[in-house]
Amino acid sequence: MGMHRLAFRVRGLRGVSAGRIASASRWLLAILLLVGRMRIGAVRASLGTWLAARMSSREAWPIQTLVSVVMVGVALAGGVLLLCHMDTVWDLGTLAQRPVRIEDGRLYAAGAFDMKGGIVNALWAIRALQVHGLMPERRITLLITADEETGSATSRATIEAEALGHDAVLVLEPAHPPHGALKTWRKGVGEYRLEVKGVASHAGAAHEQGVNALEELAHQVLAIQALTDYGRGTTVNVGVAGGGTRDNVVPDHAWADIDVRAMNAAEAERLHRALTSLQPHVKGASVTVTGGMNRPPMERTPGGVALFRRAEAIAAGLGFAVDEVGTGGGSDGNFTAALGVPTLDGLGVTGDGAHAVHEHVILSSLPERAALLAGMLRE
Repeated sequence: MGMHRLAFRVRGLRGVSAGRIASASRWLLAILLLVGRMRIGAVRASLGTWLAARMSSREAWPIQTLVSVVMVGVALAGGVLLLCHMDTVWDLGTLAQRPVRIEDGRLYAAGAFDMKGGIVNALWAIRALQVHGLMPERRITLLITADEETGSATSRATIEAEALGHDAVLVLEPAHPPHGALKTWRKGVGEYRLEVKGVASHAGAAHEQGVNALEELAHQVLAIQALTDYGRGTTVNVGVAGGGTRDNVVPDHAWADIDVRAMNAAEAERLHRALTSLQPHVKGASVTVTGGMNRPPMERTPGGVALFRRAEAIAAGLGFAVDEVGTGGGSDGNFTAALGVPTLDGLGVTGDGAHAVHEHVILSSLPERAALLAGMLRE
């Protein structure tokens, strides 16, 4: 189907009435309330059932790694993987403390922007294609995981396996504020722990016999922070540290947790070598570093840029513009891009306040973002 016909048929999503926006809001509210009031083990089965009842899907199934998958289309290979997550950084019960509210065209709720809105966007895009008879022949797989905010330890293998079976990955993480930009790159994310061993002694009677682990830690923190290189887009942050037991005891143990962000695989490897080869400064002390890159860099690649160009053209045909950006935060798109599968991120809803109390979705953006995604799926 030509771009003109596609734009004509899908443009109707963007010019919807207030009633359709309200309907989209109800979908978002339903998912928010479903996930916000239940423990994750119950959510995966319930969400799969909920989706199957509303989508003309081939299958909807929960699996052991807390993932629900909906598959549509007729092709059994290739196609597009839509990547979402249902978990949030908020504790169970947050919605009871801060109930969902709609105010000035914005829906405020924990997890609405990051990223229940993205799930709704995926559902509306697929539904629009079904209603207008525009479903493509190729496969569309909707993968909704449950542990992205904690590092995707249980879902990573599934994400990577699904990505390798598709031609492209579209990530439904939130659009980049304030203008809804799409992301063609993300920094890789590393987590390390530094452990320092010293020798305990009485701080007054035998001070000279001790080896102060906190003194050694101070030297190491300065060395680690110095690995930051803004020119390369590299940041290293000692975010949490501790040690010692009493002020009258020379501490024999100290530790620090380190966050690492890198633009590309080579830089990530450089940082790994630097951190794991740290040497002690204080005589008698020892240092050990454990950890590594939790998410590889999502580098800006020709495949990812080509997906952005398609999105840019589709948006223009629908009467609005999208920009290209990158970010220091990671997503599950980092895994798929590192495998060489073309990946475009930020195709979720417009809003702001991820991980913050003012988290919200701009309701008027829901039809616009669904139209853009529907165009990407149909192309």
